Amino acid sequence: MAKANHKLKHIALLTCLVVSGMINGSKAGIISVYWGQDGNEGSLADACSSGNYGIVNIAFLVSFGNGQNPGLNLAGHCDPSAPGNCARFGDEIKACQSQGVKVMLSLGGASGGYSLSSAEDARQVATYLWNTYLGGQPGTGPFGDAVLDGIDFDIEGGTTQHWDELARALSAFSQQRKIYLSAAPQCPFPDAWLNGAIQTGLFDFVWVQFYNNPPCEYDGNVDNFKAAWNQWTSTQAGQVFLGLPASNEAAGSGFISPDVLASQVLPDIKTSSKYGGVMLWSRQYDNGYSSAIKPSV
Repeated sequence: MAKANHKLKHIALLTCLVVSGMINGSKAGIISVYWGQDGNEGSLADACSSGNYGIVNIAFLVSFGNGQNPGLNLAGHCDPSAPGNCARFGDEIKACQSQGVKVMLSLGGASGGYSLSSAEDARQVATYLWNTYLGGQPGTGPFGDAVLDGIDFDIEGGTTQHWDELARALSAFSQQRKIYLSAAPQCPFPDAWLNGAIQTGLFDFVWVQFYNNPPCEYDGNVDNFKAAWNQWTSTQAGQVFLGLPASNEAAGSGFISPDVLASQVLPDIKTSSKYGGVMLWSRQYDNGYSSAIKPSV
């Protein structure tokens, strides 16, 4: 009987917490992180087993489209151009997924040679990504027979055209298995590169880079930041994430200390029905930041 009473009290407490969350209008989110651009940041498996991240973006496919040979850059982790050199990460991807962590391949980055020349070019790139990374032809990519969960668009150059067509072509493969799409636009609205793609409404996650962008990042004056956040949550994005540097060294500006993030920023933006969580650049710089903010995210 005592156990039954304890159980009833536990249920009542959970009910109160749920109701309280509904009244406060806030909800829990997850942390996404970029991994792959520093050989000293630890393994992909370590990132996932930390328990801090819900999504890991493998960065970057730096060359693709417009007749170029696709090129994956994983910095000091492995050499994707050498057959089998990155195959060990296949098991690590599977380990991440077994823990409920989604693993995405990020396209683009701040440097690299990528562009799309036409709608047909976009479809060809989508087919390549499907076959090589998303399960179309298992075992043909650098990660062995591991199948990634989706594709991230971190487009910061090249062309402003045809990204919407790439998104549509990738989304079409979801008829065979769910392909998640994410994007990492800059916080000035609308984004110069990805506006048309995001307007398709096909992106499950949009992690907006609120750093290296003084006009809209949080700097103690919440007005410009909140105006930009409201613009992004009014788009066709599925969930919107607050993109932040994981340390002062990770970006030129935009770092928010964990206590300020928890007390002054998250309580406000978590009231949005489209709030998805926080994105961090990057695993290399995350020396305790994700652990410090996770209870608040």
